[in-house]
Amino acid sequence: MHLYLVRHAHALGGEDDAVRPLSGKGIAQIREIGATLRKADAVEAEEVWHSPLLRAQDTAERLAGVLRLSAEPFVVAALRPEDDPKVMAKRLNGTRHPVMLVGHEPHLSALASLLVTGKEEPVSFVFKKCAVMRLDRKESGWVVRWLISPEVV
Repeated sequence: MHLYLVRHAHALGGEDDAVRPLSGKGIAQIREIGATLRKADAVEAEEVWHSPLLRAQDTAERLAGVLRLSAEPFVVAALRPEDDPKVMAKRLNGTRHPVMLVGHEPHLSALASLLVTGKEEPVSFVFKKCAVMRLDRKESGWVVRWLISPEVV
């Protein structure tokens, strides 16, 4: 199984954190990362899960579009910044098809660390905005296949 962890793209500020939209910079980040990944044929996700926060939803929908994924992004519980990564790790352990998760820091770093090392802390990875990490599940556990961020593209 392949897992893609994606931090939402750059968003505008605002008092209500749940409805902060993507900025122009964030939209450009998605286009750049998406085009690079599409050209490399690097993503094969059958489902796209995102947090209920607007910036994650927008990132998921736009990135799925640029990647030309047939999966329709949908909200999944336990992907907000403050959620317990163990809840998502348990759900992923029961999943048998490639999934893309679009979420937030510090949740994604803790989740990636938990999956790869078995511990949430100290975190082994830090996700920049619009970074994408691919993890593969092997018999021995999860391994990092690659990590890309807008600064690299």
